[in-house]
Amino acid sequence: MREGFQGIHVVPYRRIERRFRRLSITSVVFSGAIFGFFYAWVCSTMWGLDRTDPRVAIAAMQAMNASVRNAVFFPAFFLTPAVLGVTAAAARFSGRGAAAFWFCAAAAVYLVFGLMLTFTVNVRMNEALAATAVPGDIAAARDIWRDYSQRWQVWNQARALASGTALAFAALGVARL
Repeated sequence: MREGFQGIHVVPYRRIERRFRRLSITSVVFSGAIFGFFYAWVCSTMWGLDRTDPRVAIAAMQAMNASVRNAVFFPAFFLTPAVLGVTAAAARFSGRGAAAFWFCAAAAVYLVFGLMLTFTVNVRMNEALAATAVPGDIAAARDIWRDYSQRWQVWNQARALASGTALAFAALGVARL
């Protein structure tokens, strides 16, 4: 920092610009990470589980749901709306209203249709499946899995669409810098 008018410390403009660009890129990376996570479930994981023995699918899904709460998943899932919100605020306070709008829109879309949707629908479904004993009877397992998988996939597609929209909005924010 250097001393500015009347002894007030001023952060050089270039340093602020570098920090803002890093924050903007971080917003896009976080948005892309969570979009990729939900998208992978849409186009591979659930389709693969649907093709296997339903008893195996139930047990595998129970194991995946138990393992997803970890330090690698945490930043993309929980911090994406915060990073987008901080980026929106930084854009707004630096006079970049158009960029702020898109980062704010990205944060709102992911917060409501990604994070909150997960808590209100998918987590409850996952907890119900976790409490279900895997039946030995393949027909009973098929009924449980079919009911779970079809509903879970609809809501996961909504999360993938929302997080993809948030990613696109974050990219538009970067484009408006």
